[in-house]
Amino acid sequence: MSNAAGAFTFVLHSHLPYARQAGMWPHGEEWLHEAIAETYVPLLIALYDLIEEGIQFRITVSVTPILTEQLADPLIKEHFLTYAEERAAWAAADISRFDDANDPEMKQLAIHFHHWYSRMLSSFRDRFQSDIIGALRRLQNDGYVDISTSAATHGYLPLLGRDSSIHAQLETGLTAYETHFGQRPRAIWLPECAYRPAYWEDADDGDVLRPGIESFLAAQGIQVFFTETHSVEGGNPVGKAAGEAIGPYGEIARRYTIELTPSEQVEPGTTYRAYWVGDAAGQVAVLGRNSHSSQQVWSGDFGYPGDASYREFHRKDGVSGMQYWRIGGPGLDLGSKPTYDPRRAQERVVGHAQHFVGLVEELLVGYKAEHDEYGVIASNYDTELFGHWWFEGVDWLKEVLRGLATSDKVDLTSASAFIEDHPPTKVMALPESSWGSGGNHFTWQNKDTEWMWPSIHAAELRMEALVARFSNASGPQADILNQAARELLLLQSSDWPFLVTTGQAKEYASQRFTEHVDRFESLATIAERGDELTGDESEMLAALAERDNPFPAIDYRSFAERQGHAERVVR
Repeated sequence: MSNAAGAFTFVLHSHLPYARQAGMWPHGEEWLHEAIAETYVPLLIALYDLIEEGIQFRITVSVTPILTEQLADPLIKEHFLTYAEERAAWAAADISRFDDANDPEMKQLAIHFHHWYSRMLSSFRDRFQSDIIGALRRLQNDGYVDISTSAATHGYLPLLGRDSSIHAQLETGLTAYETHFGQRPRAIWLPECAYRPAYWEDADDGDVLRPGIESFLAAQGIQVFFTETHSVEGGNPVGKAAGEAIGPYGEIARRYTIELTPSEQVEPGTTYRAYWVGDAAGQVAVLGRNSHSSQQVWSGDFGYPGDASYREFHRKDGVSGMQYWRIGGPGLDLGSKPTYDPRRAQERVVGHAQHFVGLVEELLVGYKAEHDEYGVIASNYDTELFGHWWFEGVDWLKEVLRGLATSDKVDLTSASAFIEDHPPTKVMALPESSWGSGGNHFTWQNKDTEWMWPSIHAAELRMEALVARFSNASGPQADILNQAARELLLLQSSDWPFLVTTGQAKEYASQRFTEHVDRFESLATIAERGDELTGDESEMLAALAERDNPFPAIDYRSFAERQGHAERVVR
């Protein structure tokens, strides 16, 4: 029996939008190649190295279904090998270039990164047999990693107009998970941590109950999901008051159905414990992100990644594109950045890891002393932060896991294991929320993205009508409907409005969204005719099925209308 004060888990959310054969640099499939080289392979190396050292760690890693499909795709693997070989060759060419320029310091850095890319390439190809998903599955089977899932294409669930879409996003995603990982998932990272409680929606034929997200999760057997700190602790209001106008169609009155029992909690809670949620009490729990620990990485003011010794992300060599410089300090322009020192950076990694381990111990011991309760810390991050954005981040994770594994104050756990070992005792009434700017839906629904939502909602209704009309399609008709269902899932991705709002890839995201809408509408028009496909239509279907090919087991009937007919949660 452990005498630790509490438990800790990293929760790493791995996600990239569908980019297969959809452009390269600066936007498109190269996003995947960069993440494989700089984040996913280094993370696997770190975790497998810890196992070989005999370190008993546990960690929660979320991999979205659409990312899983791409990482398992033979074409992505082939293209990644080319990408990694090119980068290693570019660094090798830099060795000669800097030697000719009589610049030994830069030459040594070029040698360092040539070896680094060569190691990533050989590890991917030889150590992990070009199979990232298989390597993760082995870690899960051996009890080191709890792989959580998400909605199929990371659709923004609270703003989808039809419950059929929420159901299809989850059912399709969980089916894909089971195919790739050999079991049903127990934990889920809701896209953008976006949550919606149950509410009554005014409709032409009377009020319609829209179930809370937890009801959909319970129907799929999910045990736990994650939310942003403010959703649990309170603070600035982010929920929607009864009767306030909000909704996927612009002006839908949501009247929330919160009927509390004495055991349910509406006052601020704590991220140091888990809570049952809403209608799924006893089945689905929530863990809030612990901001005290997470801010050590997320904060732009005092977070570890901003240390002067770490590699500068934004400055790249004008010839090879290699990143040979370090941050150097606050306020330095890119042209003034000093050269990178790998040894110095590793020294800072060790120091920052020791500080984080001490912080986690201090927080859990303090919570235990104050509340006489075994607490939990879920420290949530985008996986791609480590390695890609923060080059030394994977090494830091490795050192933290090593340190916490030997701590007598902290038990390393996973999210679902904690819920099983320490079931919640209270029910939390969560507000409508996300982890976006302001804690609400603004990042995905605003003046820059409002043009997207009518197309999404019209497609949802059209898909429901197709399912009702062709409930038992077969042959080419079923193929058309299944491809239409894929395109609907792809156009629902939260990434398109996110990239439009942030301006990171506004034109690219708008184009991708419009393409998927157009493809859906073309397929729906063919399906609605109900006739045999023409030769041109068969060719178009084959081309789309090859280009947009995730979720081979998709069933268009997942989009069957279910508004006002939510599955009742059995307690």
